[in-house]
Amino acid sequence: MRKSKPSKRIILPDPKFGDMMVTRFVNNMMEQGKKSVAFNIFYDAMDIVQKKKAEENPLEVWKKAVENVTPMVEVKSRRVGGATFQIPSEIRPDRRVAMAMKNLILYARQRSGRSMRDKLSAEILAAFNNEGGAYKKKEDTHRMAEANKAFSHFRF
Repeated sequence: MRKSKPSKRIILPDPKFGDMMVTRFVNNMMEQGKKSVAFNIFYDAMDIVQKKKAEENPLEVWKKAVENVTPMVEVKSRRVGGATFQIPSEIRPDRRVAMAMKNLILYARQRSGRSMRDKLSAEILAAFNNEGGAYKKKEDTHRMAEANKAFSHFRF
């Protein structure tokens, strides 16, 4: 590589919880640059989670949900002699978290419900209980990697 790697941008912690991971999540959820709207959706979803899981801290429930949908391995396509193989490979830690957050948001958007805050809170609670679309996606990814373990010697 001729150029050096770009420096990581500093992400400021969110105003309510003071957590940088929350800001990363909100940045992923944000559409058309409307960060305050995204923060309001997230905080409202956390209030709903607080009501449904009264005995636990909503931020801890959210962190456990993200941890539950975090994939450890993924499959990458690689052509070897005319055939395309799905090769399992480990994921970098920062990419793991990014994939988990994006899957959580994606499957929350696909849920049926009235508002995004309702859908997001439902998906967070489902992920916390090891269910829901994002958790299923993680399980499918792990299953695919396990099935193609024989091709791991093609890793690059």
